[in-house]
Amino acid sequence: MPLVTEYYGITGPVPFEDVKVETDNRIYIDPHAVRLSRAPQPFADQATHCLDTFFEIVAGCVMSTSAAEHRRGLDLLQHFGEPRETRLGMSAVGTNGHGGAELVGRWIWDALCDPSMELLLRVGILREIEAIPMFVTGIDRDITSDFTTRIIFSPLVQFTAEMMTKYPEFKTHPSGVTTVMRQIWDPTDCVWVEKSVELPLADGKPLLLVPKGWVRRNLLMSAGRYYQVAVLGWAQEDQTVVVDGNTMRPTKEELKRQAGLARGRATNVGITRQAHERTQDLIAQFIAFVDRKWTPPSHEAAA
Repeated sequence: MPLVTEYYGITGPVPFEDVKVETDNRIYIDPHAVRLSRAPQPFADQATHCLDTFFEIVAGCVMSTSAAEHRRGLDLLQHFGEPRETRLGMSAVGTNGHGGAELVGRWIWDALCDPSMELLLRVGILREIEAIPMFVTGIDRDITSDFTTRIIFSPLVQFTAEMMTKYPEFKTHPSGVTTVMRQIWDPTDCVWVEKSVELPLADGKPLLLVPKGWVRRNLLMSAGRYYQVAVLGWAQEDQTVVVDGNTMRPTKEELKRQAGLARGRATNVGITRQAHERTQDLIAQFIAFVDRKWTPPSHEAAA
């Protein structure tokens, strides 16, 4: 199956993900990778602004006492229909494969409204949308990629337009271009709007290009990684004692067998809250760990 460059006859290195145009590609847009990449500009800043304004509004709706704001917050989360234009992810396990945007939005909304999660919002330690898969059951790389794509759709369209100018093959190819109506997040008015956008056609379907470095095979901030690094790491330190001058530290395997420390999102939420009660911000500590381990896109391994 041809890659984008093969399909259009583009030669040389390209600044976009060179995906197969006729099938799903098992890589996913990672919102934290977008944030860390800071490139290409201005698209990275625009995308981050979209992500931050969206989550800020939804968080405000969760913490509001207004029923109207609650309805608004839920509605904002129910616009994550699976974006097929990028050719990323797996349709069987994406948003549509999990019952559609309305159901997925309800999962996220109900989780955020849970008292333990709402507390994390109120005290200000849950601040970034990329933390959602660490705490919400059923949300992993596929759905995270879907909702990220929807929220940053406008910057992706603008990036694609720049690529169409840089590489005339997109417009001169027999497939041509098409104009379609798509849902766009407006970060100024903080609403979903319908907008007409021009995209190249590949294999008879609109194609949306994604900058290199914005996709990964696994999320930087996954539930499993947070559990292993932050949750078990904190529990390990909390249960370390010194007996007769000897440091007694439980192993992470021993901790996993303890009540309240089994792998899962509920444990992630519960331990994060416990740590906060002892003035420890596990989310911030984990993000700092992730950021230290991250390498720039040009040097990053595929995984």
